Formats: sequence, structure tokens, C-alpha cells
Amino acid sequence: MYQNPPPAHSPPLHHPVPQHVSTVPQLRSPPPPQPPSQPQSGYGYGQQHGMPGQQGYGNIPPAFGGFINDPTAQLGFQMGKSAMNAGQEYVEQNFGRFVSVGALKHYFNVTNTYVVNKLWIVLFPWRHRPWSRQQRMTNNTQDVFYLPPREDINSPDMYIPIMALVTYILLSTLLAGLRGAFKPELLGYTTTQAISVMLLEILIIKLGTFLLNISSSSQLLDLVAYSGYKFVGVIISLLLTSLFSQFNFGGGWISWVVFIYCFNANAFFLLRSLRYVLLPESNPQGVGGGAAGYTSSRSQKSARTQFLFLYSYVIQLGFMFWLSRV
Repeated sequence: MYQNPPPAHSPPLHHPVPQHVSTVPQLRSPPPPQPPSQPQSGYGYGQQHGMPGQQGYGNIPPAFGGFINDPTAQLGFQMGKSAMNAGQEYVEQNFGRFVSVGALKHYFNVTNTYVVNKLWIVLFPWRHRPWSRQQRMTNNTQDVFYLPPREDINSPDMYIPIMALVTYILLSTLLAGLRGAFKPELLGYTTTQAISVMLLEILIIKLGTFLLNISSSSQLLDLVAYSGYKFVGVIISLLLTSLFSQFNFGGGWISWVVFIYCFNANAFFLLRSLRYVLLPESNPQGVGGGAAGYTSSRSQKSARTQFLFLYSYVIQLGFMFWLSRV
């Protein structure tokens, strides 16, 4: 369909090139940037860069806008880490004036097997043997120390008492809510009551260890750890009492039976466990050397025996009865 060229005297005519034979690409201006919320722009960007599976993420900038790689941000992270380390060191130095941090870590060195076996002994201590703690002697200093809880089932720990304390607070609040007596301030009241019992018992223990001339910090920590095992019996008593009351089984006498059993189990457990703390062996020098030494050791042992019975039965009975009345 092409026409013959015009005469030479006429100017040349320019005809458009047919589109079906054109191979020259057309230049276009780049499209305006699309917001990240539009999935089409992200999809196109991913396909152009060979990432077909990343739809909708093509136009997202680097994480936090490159804030992590900013030198100023890295300097801030280093300063925060230094401040945290300084604060931890300050707490350890000031807290170490009252309690040894290294000795406190000893009581949290537990395993799952230890926790299960310890709970069984606390609830069923009647046939457990032996009750004595295992010791080990260091090769360098020749000092004798007790094994941690993960290596000795008779070693006291603070993991179970703390977890039992928290469980008691939550369980008491839950049972109050099931009875329809839940109030917003009940959680704070229960927490205050439980912590008050712990503090009051620690004061009694501190007074008893002072009067009985027990000055070792490890023995004091042992007594503090043993004071928290009663929450295990209180939790079991609350659970079974609430369960039986829901089915109207046994009335109020079943709660007393469960409470008395949990109390006696806890008292027997403390009575056998605290013998090595409050009833040390008599001074060998007092046996053949001087009557005064033996008399002093015998009177001290009698006083510690009375304190052990008072603490295991009378004090624990009052505190467990107080905590069970929720």
C-alpha cells in the first residue's frame, strides 16, 4: 500500500512508521512512588527483582529505617548495656551486705526431677529415708560444704517456696471469684497477707536464731527456705476443700481432715529436716574435758529442741490456719 515517491521538486513527505513493525522501545517517565499499603506496587517490585514470593513487601525500607545500623543508635545501645551492668553490680554489692548472692544462687540450683521428688516428700514425708544432707570437700581449701538441691534431695531450695507463694496468691483470688466475692483490691490484700506472714515468720526465726546463738548465714537462709514449704500444704488444702464443696461431698468436716493432714505432713517434714540446723552434735571437748562445756552444749540442745517443736507445730499451725481462711 505504499505510494510512488513524489516528484523531485516537491519536498519529501514523512509518513509514520507502522506500529506492527516497530522495534524501537518507547521512553516513558517513571511512575510516581506508591504508598506501602498498596500491594500492587510491592508485587511489581518483587517480580522485577526476582522475588516472586514476597508480595506487598517490595517497597518497605530496611528494618526500622536503618536505625539499627546507625552509629548513634549503636552508641546508645552500648551506653544502655553499660548502665545495666553498672546497676546489676550496684545491686549485688549493696544486696551482698545482707545476703550473699553466691549463697542465694545455691538455693535456685534445681532440676525438674528435684522439684517433683521434693513436692512428694513435702506431702508424704512419713517413709522418707534418710534425712541427712550430703556434703562434699573441696580439693583446694579442704572446706566442707553442702551439695546444691539438684544433687541432694534433702537440700532446701527457694524455688518451690517462691512458686508456691505466687500460686497461693493467684489461687486464693480465683476461688474468691468462683464464689462471687471477687473485688479488685482482693489481689493486693491476699498478696499483703501472704508476704506479711512470711516477714513475721522470718522475724520469729531471726529472733530464735539470735537467742540460740545461730549466726551462720547459710543456716538462716535454710530456715527462710523451709518457711515457704507450708504454702504447698495450704494450696492442696484449698484445692481439695473447694473441689469437695462443689460436689457437696462431706460438708465441712472434709476440709478439716485435709487441713490436719497437710499440717501434720508439713510439721513432720520440718521436724526431720531442721534437725541438722538446730540440733548440732555435742561438743566433743565437753564430754571428757570439762563439765561446763558439756552442760552448756546440753542446755543449748534442749533449748533448740523446744524451739524446733514450737516452730514446726505451734507456729506453723497458726500461720497455715490463717492462710487457709480465704
